Amino acid sequence: DRMLSHLQAEEVGDGAASAYAPLAQVLSELDAEDWLRHGGMNAESVRPFLDRYLDRSVKLRHPLHMAHQVSVPDYPAGLAAMINGLTNNPMAVYEMGPAAAALEFAVINWMLEAVGWSAQPMRLDNADAQHGAGVLTHGGSLANLTCLLAARGRAVPNAWQDGVPSDLVVMVPPTSHYSIARALSIIGLGEAAIEPMPEGEWGRVASDGLARSLAAITARGKRCIAVVANACATATGLHDPLRDIGEFCQANDLWFHVDACHGATALLSDTERHWLDGIELADSVVWDTHKMMQVPALCAAVLFRDHRSFAHLFEQDASYLAYGDDADSYDSLPRALECTKAALSFKVFMNVAWRGAEALGAYVANQYATARRFFQLINARSGFDCPFEPETNILLFRYGDDDALQQRIRDEMVREGSAHITSAMVAGRRWLRLTVMNPLSDDAALNRVLDLIESKAT
Repeated sequence: DRMLSHLQAEEVGDGAASAYAPLAQVLSELDAEDWLRHGGMNAESVRPFLDRYLDRSVKLRHPLHMAHQVSVPDYPAGLAAMINGLTNNPMAVYEMGPAAAALEFAVINWMLEAVGWSAQPMRLDNADAQHGAGVLTHGGSLANLTCLLAARGRAVPNAWQDGVPSDLVVMVPPTSHYSIARALSIIGLGEAAIEPMPEGEWGRVASDGLARSLAAITARGKRCIAVVANACATATGLHDPLRDIGEFCQANDLWFHVDACHGATALLSDTERHWLDGIELADSVVWDTHKMMQVPALCAAVLFRDHRSFAHLFEQDASYLAYGDDADSYDSLPRALECTKAALSFKVFMNVAWRGAEALGAYVANQYATARRFFQLINARSGFDCPFEPETNILLFRYGDDDALQQRIRDEMVREGSAHITSAMVAGRRWLRLTVMNPLSDDAALNRVLDLIESKAT
């Protein structure tokens, strides 16, 4: 009852839009140290504690919360997360969670077909049959790491035993997520292996410069093993030209990886899937369901066009977990970094099964359309500048020309709780940034945010 009351209050916009307070204050409000030292919480004392905890939790359903790329979880997936917490079936080994493992198999096949690839058969092996494969993992950073490990495995099959040669590089958009650089360091290539791709307007990859970039890499004695593209870029919400990049990679026998953590759910929308034209040419795709599929964090899909990409991923043995080849099971352990892996598939399955894929696609289309409408409303106001029409539900804008002013306005709103937005450095300038995740963030909510910005700038 308390949780439902809290969520309903958020949805009507009661109270602050953010939950910020200094660390010392939050610890004091929660009596955290005292509870940890002495215990004793019971059914009576947990109620005021829960009230204080929820008060200092971010209000994702508040109409004036338009900050980060975090889903507003739908109730079916939230219920699944609660059931997962109580059943606790870590299912990377089939016998430890058969229901969750079976749902992961089904969910992965559903996603493979959404990308435009062939579903995996009941038995996954390294035969020559052409089909895709995939695995669910805890977040986009692990998903990107897994895909780049697969690219490394294709180029250097003995890397697990012998290490990585020093001449390998990866072509990466300057606007890529930081997890790409982090993954390249983890897998032994290092940030020095990043070759920035030619950049066009607002950070999109300029595909007409790819051939020159590759020629320059080869001339320096380096070997490019993979090319990364954004669908979409985190800061701007803009997509790289996937078809152009994919055709370039096919012509030059390069691994093509698409980071579609945010944008892949648009595949479910007839009106918005065109932004992902060419994604089927990729060798690997990552898709975060905890962004636009309204699934609670964390749950990201690692998808491969060719199931043989799994062959050189993780080659370590664990005899206490693996008991031979069981044709009737589905172990994700050989294909994921995690051993103890939550039943991620249940959350995705519940939203799709309960709402339907068409409803999820309609949600994406609605949020994208809202961002485009916000673009018009912002530019209609004197003093505001929204530099390009958004391609997703992410948009940049600013008030006036002072970079420091943008940061000050944002910080003041977050700290006082009046609204919650973010900011980003793009093209050498500081911009305010909205991510329209909440269906309740309507024109009236935007105008309230813009009024706040104007009042704080004067």
